Amino acid sequence: MPKHHHPPLDFTRIANSVVTRLLLLALCMVIFGAVVRYFVLTNFLREDLSAVVEGQQLTLATYVARDIDYKIVQRQLMLDRLADSVPVELLTQPQQLQAWLKERYEYQTLFTADLLIASPTGRLLANYPEPVNIDYAAHDYVRAGLAGRSLIGQPALDKVTHEPILPMSAPIKNAAGDVQAVLVGVSVLGTTGLLDSLLQSRVGDATGDFLLVFPESHVFIESSSRDVQLKPTSPPGANTLHDRAMAGFRGTGLTLNSQGVEEVAAISAVPSAGWYIVARLPTSEAFATVTRTQHFLIKGAFLSILFFATFASIGLYFVFRHLFRATAQADRMTRDEIPLAPLPVVRNDEVGHLISAFNRLLVKLNDKQDELKKIAHHDTLTGLTNRHHLSGQLRQVLAQARRSETQVGLLFMDLDGFKHINDTLGHEAGDEVLRQVARRFSSVVRESDTLARIGGDEFVVLLSDLGDHAEETLSSVATHCIDALSAPFFISGTVCIVGVSIGIALGNGQSSADTLLLAADRVMYQAKKTGRGRYVTYKL
Repeated sequence: MPKHHHPPLDFTRIANSVVTRLLLLALCMVIFGAVVRYFVLTNFLREDLSAVVEGQQLTLATYVARDIDYKIVQRQLMLDRLADSVPVELLTQPQQLQAWLKERYEYQTLFTADLLIASPTGRLLANYPEPVNIDYAAHDYVRAGLAGRSLIGQPALDKVTHEPILPMSAPIKNAAGDVQAVLVGVSVLGTTGLLDSLLQSRVGDATGDFLLVFPESHVFIESSSRDVQLKPTSPPGANTLHDRAMAGFRGTGLTLNSQGVEEVAAISAVPSAGWYIVARLPTSEAFATVTRTQHFLIKGAFLSILFFATFASIGLYFVFRHLFRATAQADRMTRDEIPLAPLPVVRNDEVGHLISAFNRLLVKLNDKQDELKKIAHHDTLTGLTNRHHLSGQLRQVLAQARRSETQVGLLFMDLDGFKHINDTLGHEAGDEVLRQVARRFSSVVRESDTLARIGGDEFVVLLSDLGDHAEETLSSVATHCIDALSAPFFISGTVCIVGVSIGIALGNGQSSADTLLLAADRVMYQAKKTGRGRYVTYKL
């Protein structure tokens, strides 16, 4: 038996092989992807998780802000009602006014620090529970009350208890609406339930907290503190997000606090008082999942590279084995070891798709050719046959007339009044008139006749196989065409009147196409000169 000669292993061919290059490229991509994935995926996860955490922080901040805003509004409403109920006549009777305040103080639990009434000069008229001797004229909330409007004051430290307090004022008016005094209610921030939602809520597991910031006073209250204390805000430049919040920004973001710790912060307004709530959480706690993901990616990268290198080599061999066999068979053909024959097509892959795409391209090409043929023989505006098609049809009809010794009629029609419509209403209106004229002419001519548009407002009707009553037939068709345009046209809301002048040429098989057209054109102008909306017949 003959022995098959196997060529020696060619390492140059292996190095230049597409399969080898694909394998090396794929391995480089996997290695590069594993390195990039560590950074890209963790950054994406950080951004995605940041959006979730920021949304949660903003929800918490909004909840606390709305709760505090609601309690502030309720206090202000209560103070306004109390101010409306103050008997104006008691303003000159300090003892009775003191008794009136005492009675109201005992039946409310919101203004526990103090409840007082100041005169228009800022002098204290009465207060409860603790007597004080303070001139209130310089306080903004008293000045606002004297100006006739309620005001939520800025937090301050009580001079006796050193606890943070919040003053609020409301004007006391007489029946005529004139301000007679100012009612001031003072709440202790930490013990009257005003900041319960701030002090009792938590952000995160342990390190997150809330801040209630008073922008005008540049102080804040921190929920993580054991005691409610007013602390000064960070100086400008120490915290970028804080600086933006002081300037009016409300929303979320990442920032470095004054201690250099990165935080996720959400800011929500307390609109009734001009304050805002900050819910903050260190990113070390917020993005703990990112750190665990990074460790997981490092472990998975090594295993995925090893797995891909092994199975990609095996997979590429099975995918390209038909190519290897075809290459070997073609190589043997070049050495005349086997006769030339078509190489087998193993599967319908890219080559098959290319043939299918080519076939679809042929179909589209045929459709385009049919469309071009239609455009060559038809008017694109009206859909009627054009001058080119009419010329060919006229030659056929004249040849048939010569054979059958019949007559041929040609109606050359030119619209009356069309130029005025074009000049006054524009070309779009003129095009619409032409389309409607074509539809009306099509409804009156016979199916066996040829209706064509050969110019701007020029139409032609070609009639064949006319017998002994040819002139009567042509006159009837012309009359129908004139009558078809007797009804007005409604174009863009405007009533338009369009007529038609018709020149009729009657010939036989001995007439030429040009002679018939020229004769019909000439008598059409005679019809226009005789008054328009008429027809003139010429017999060759």
